[in-house]
Amino acid sequence: MADNNALFEVKEYMVIVRQLEVTDFQGTEIRLRGIVRCHGDEYMLDVYFLDEDSVFPTPVCDLEKKRGYMFLPISSMTMLIDLLRNEKPIFAHLRGDRPEWTSLTTTKEPVGEGEG
Repeated sequence: MADNNALFEVKEYMVIVRQLEVTDFQGTEIRLRGIVRCHGDEYMLDVYFLDEDSVFPTPVCDLEKKRGYMFLPISSMTMLIDLLRNEKPIFAHLRGDRPEWTSLTTTKEPVGEGEG
């Protein structure tokens, strides 16, 4: 990928659930309810799950620190945890050139594959 992008396989993840934390993220007040931290060998992507009343910042890619951040509604947290538990491999795309394209993806799979 380009110099301001990174692609890595997610090897481990950690789930953090909060009642509600009103905090500052790079100058924007957010209403944080949970975090799913996706670890690769070198890079990490934090997916912040926000209260429906929160402001949603643009995703951030900080390749110098080998970190990325994206922001989703708390209603999407279960879907991401299910994806991390049941699919492999999963890749994180940190996009400095197009932060709004920061993402987690699977690879192509056959239709109807089902679980192992």
